[in-house]
Amino acid sequence: MASFTQRDDCDMEHALTPQAVEIARPFGFPITNSMLVTWIVAACVLVFAQTATRQMRQVPSGAQNLLEWLVEGLYGFLEGLLGRHLLDRTFWYFASAFIFILTANWFGLIPGVGSIGWGHEAGGHFVIDRPLLRGANADVNLTLAMALVFFVCWIVWAIRENGVGGMFAELFAPKGESKGALRVLLVVVFFATGCLELISIFFRPVSLSFRLYGNVFAGETMLDTMARMPRIGWLVQVPFYFLELLVGLVQAMVFTLLTAVFTLLICQPHEKGHNA
Repeated sequence: MASFTQRDDCDMEHALTPQAVEIARPFGFPITNSMLVTWIVAACVLVFAQTATRQMRQVPSGAQNLLEWLVEGLYGFLEGLLGRHLLDRTFWYFASAFIFILTANWFGLIPGVGSIGWGHEAGGHFVIDRPLLRGANADVNLTLAMALVFFVCWIVWAIRENGVGGMFAELFAPKGESKGALRVLLVVVFFATGCLELISIFFRPVSLSFRLYGNVFAGETMLDTMARMPRIGWLVQVPFYFLELLVGLVQAMVFTLLTAVFTLLICQPHEKGHNA
């Protein structure tokens, strides 16, 4: 959405709306500007991965070197948290989520995203009604979809590691050694705690999606507000632009770390040896 363009009497201006804008409807299928950016980002990531791995070399260089550095860095970072056994089963998701979210966040900062599209003249200004492109993660539909995909994967991983019975035992069964009345008390306490934990689990997709969406949407709205300052809007944007580059990286890392921690919490009985 951000753009390094000065806004004065002859410049374009626009406002970022909470909802993505429909830009086309081929064969009755609605396509929004955030969907278009999502497809572009996904295509860019796929093309880069294919280019980097088409001719693998013993001594990497160029795109292969960048991709290996990124993947190895992520693997080493997450291995200390999840352990080798669990990470080998789940790394495909965490690496894909991090790379996609980071690319989408930075793509939304390219000048022209959000400031090119269809509009009308109003008071000597050209007002954008339907921007052609919009930051993908500034649309809650995408962030919620990614969170729901993780939720499904989380259930599959938990059942694979613990079984259905082990998964419910991890949530509701009492921990530690106890006998008699204390045992009964612990059963009641851990069952109540498990019910609260179950409620929090169902709210995790909501918290994950709104945390990413809120930060990206707020950042792009801030850049748009800075750009509206007369004559020096392009200059005021500069420090905030670089701040949003950092925020885009941090939010990709936060989403990845939170999903990794949620996975560890339900699968940790089989990871004690690794984490120790």
